[in-house]
Amino acid sequence: MALFDHFKLTGKVALVTGGRTGIGVSLARALAEAGAQIVIAARDIDGCRAAAAEIVASGGKAIAVPLDVTDRGQIEALVREVGAQLGPIDILVNNAGVCYHRAAIDVPDEEWHSVFDVNVHGLWYCSQIIGRTMVERRSGVIVNIGSMSAAIVNRPQFQPAYNASKAAVHHLTRSLAAEWAPYNIRVNAIAPVYIATAMSPVDDPKFHRYWIEDTPMLRPGRPEEQIGRAHV
Repeated sequence: MALFDHFKLTGKVALVTGGRTGIGVSLARALAEAGAQIVIAARDIDGCRAAAAEIVASGGKAIAVPLDVTDRGQIEALVREVGAQLGPIDILVNNAGVCYHRAAIDVPDEEWHSVFDVNVHGLWYCSQIIGRTMVERRSGVIVNIGSMSAAIVNRPQFQPAYNASKAAVHHLTRSLAAEWAPYNIRVNAIAPVYIATAMSPVDDPKFHRYWIEDTPMLRPGRPEEQIGRAHV
């Protein structure tokens, strides 16, 4: 087998949650270029359709499905819908996430729960529901989008809920990787730094000193630079 044949995903079905922008859409495009059929899922169905249409226009295969990852019923319905249209999900990219910048003493309960509902519970629901189908088939790949915030405390902004949620993501990844390896399922995570997306205001002057000047290349990361790190 030639080197690049190892990277071919022809016939595979890949679900990318939160795949309409940023890192998610970059990974969706890359998976499509490798031959996978893409399912872009998020609450913003119009954004999902636009992202899927862009992939199709470039010669790839993609569909858009509305999804709130905090709702088990919606995930189960998505699995049935995708199965009927494309076949079972071979690759799951858990990319949906939220973050709020707020000092710990000012974090309201609803904001704390919102972060964990999406970043941890939503990732867990998707992994468990889709993981069951992968265990049955003894095949699958799950890529979780974690963060450097799982291991550091960011400055100058404060984001205790996000940091704690991403630490949970990384250790859950280790747990699933160990448990599901015997079923030929690989579970990995990547830990992006500050990436130029709508979620990270990298151009805000108050963050420049810490986010940019402390970075060796003096610039934020780009969404497309995460592609190689998320090899499936």
